[in-house]
Amino acid sequence: MAKSMPALGQTDSANSSIGSSTSPSTFFAMLMNAMMESMEQTNAGTAPQTGVQAALPSLTTPLTAPLTNSYNPALTIPPLNTQEVPTAATDTSDLKFRPTQFIKLDSTLEGKLEGTAAHFINAGKKYDLDPNLLSAIAIHETGNGSSRAVNDKNNVAGMMGKNGLRSYASVEDSIFDMARNLRQNYLNEGKDTIAKIGAKYAPVGAANDPTGLNNHWTQGVSNYYSKLT
Repeated sequence: MAKSMPALGQTDSANSSIGSSTSPSTFFAMLMNAMMESMEQTNAGTAPQTGVQAALPSLTTPLTAPLTNSYNPALTIPPLNTQEVPTAATDTSDLKFRPTQFIKLDSTLEGKLEGTAAHFINAGKKYDLDPNLLSAIAIHETGNGSSRAVNDKNNVAGMMGKNGLRSYASVEDSIFDMARNLRQNYLNEGKDTIAKIGAKYAPVGAANDPTGLNNHWTQGVSNYYSKLT
C-alpha cells in the first residue's frame, strides 16, 4: 500500500517512493491523507484527488433523542397521608359505609372519574364512609371528571395545599385523601349531615370563592347523593 501511495505535494506524474529517510510523522500524514481520500471516494462516488484532503462526512443525526417526557419540575406532589383514622364513637350519622350499587355508580362516573368506582368503594371501606357520599362530592367538585383540577392535578375534591390547589400522583390517591379528611376532620367532629359538612368544606363567602360557587355546594352534593342512592 505504501508503494502506490502518492507523496504529499506531488506536482508531476511520477510517484515518489517512501525511503528509509521518511520520518514517522510524514508517513502518518500520508497514511491519513490516503484514508480520507478513500472515504471521499466511497461516499461521493468520485475519484480521489492527489494531495487534496478529503472532507469528513457531516453528522446529520443527533447523538441523543429529544426529551419527550412531560415532567414538570415546578410541580410538587406532597406525600400522601395514609394514616388509619378509626370512626369516633360520637359519629352517629347515616353516612357510614354501606353497600353500593357498583354498576350504577360505575355508569354514572365520567371523564377523569370514569373507571374509578372501585376506588370510591375501597376508600369508603377503609374510612367507614358511604362511597356514594365520596362520589357525590367528587362529581360536584369536578363537574363529573371534567374540571382542570382533576385533569391537571388529579384532584377530585378541591383539596388545598400550602401553595393552593393540591396535586396528586393519581386520582386514586386523591379519593383516599378526601375520605381520610372527611372521616378525621368532619364526621369524627360531629358534622354528620351534608349541610354541616358543606358549612366547613365549602363555606359561603370564603375568600377563595370570589364567584360564589360555595353557595351551591350543599344542594349540588345532596342532589348527586340522592341520585346515586
